[in-house]
Amino acid sequence: MKHTLSNPRYRGIFPVAPTTFTEAGALDLTSQKRCLDFMIDSGVDGICILANFSEQFLLSDDEREVLTRTALEHIAGRVPVIVTTTHFSTTVCIERSRRAQAMGAAMLMVMPPYHGATFRVPEAKTFEFYAQLSDAVSIPIMVQDAPASGTVLSAAFLAKMATEIEQLSYFKIETPGAASKLRELIRLGGEAIEGPWDGEEAITLLADLDAGATGAMTGGAFADGIRPIIHAHRTGNADLAFTLYQRWLPLINHENRQAGFLAAKALMKEGGVIACDAPRHPWPGMHPDVRKGLLDIARRLDPLVLRWGR
Repeated sequence: MKHTLSNPRYRGIFPVAPTTFTEAGALDLTSQKRCLDFMIDSGVDGICILANFSEQFLLSDDEREVLTRTALEHIAGRVPVIVTTTHFSTTVCIERSRRAQAMGAAMLMVMPPYHGATFRVPEAKTFEFYAQLSDAVSIPIMVQDAPASGTVLSAAFLAKMATEIEQLSYFKIETPGAASKLRELIRLGGEAIEGPWDGEEAITLLADLDAGATGAMTGGAFADGIRPIIHAHRTGNADLAFTLYQRWLPLINHENRQAGFLAAKALMKEGGVIACDAPRHPWPGMHPDVRKGLLDIARRLDPLVLRWGR
C-alpha cells in the first residue's frame, strides 16, 4: 500500500533526544541510554537523534557515529528512530544517511544546505541535493524547514519536491506562520505530503494540528504531557485538546522561549534520569533563575521526568 497523507508510516510525537555529557564534556553513554529508556516510557511514538536540540553542532563525526549506533542498538526497534544527517555537502550527507539507514534508522531528517549566516545555494541546487539523497537511500526523508538555515523554502517548492522526489515525504515546519505554511503545503501537495509535522517544541502545536499536522517533534522531556493533546485532537475532541494544551503551555513556552535545548537535560537531571545536564563548551549553561522557573512550572504539572529516576 502506498504511503500518503491519509496513510502515513509515522505520526504522533517524535521528540528530540538530548545528547548527554559528563561535566568534563565527554559523551556519557550510560546516561544516554537511560535518557532513551525514559523517553520510551514517557509514551513517545518515536525518537529523533542528532538534531540541533541534541547539540549536533558540537559533535565530531566519530561521536555522531557512536551516538547513532548506541541509540539504535539500545532502542532495538522499540520505537522508530529519526536520525538527523544534515550537512552542506551532498556527498557527506549521502554518506551519513546511508550509514544511518544501514544501522536501522526509520527516517532521515535533513536541513537544506547552509553554512554560517550567508552561505546558501540556489533553489535548483537544493532540489538536486534532496534528489540525489533520495536516490541513495530507501527510507523517508524529512525536510527540516527551520529559520536556522536561513534558506527560504516556499510551500510551492516543498510541494514540488514532495511530488517529484521519491523519498521526500515528511516536512517539519518551524518557520513563522507555521500553520499557514502547513495548510498551503497540504493544499498544493495533497497526498504526496505524507507527514506534515509541527516542530519548535510545540509552541504552535494546536494551530498546526488544526492546519493538518499529523506529527510533532518536540523537546524530549515531557511527551507524557504533549501526546494526549495530539491524541485528543486526532480523535475529534477539540475541547479536551484545548484544555490540555492550556495546561502544558507554560512549560512548553518556558522551554521554547527561555531555556532552549537545555530544558530537557535540566528536567532529566532533576528527575534522576541523567547524571549531568551541562552543555558542551562553549555553549553557556542555563542561568540558575531560568532553571528555577523551569522546575517550578514542571513541579506544578508533575511530569514523569521528575519521578522516573527517583
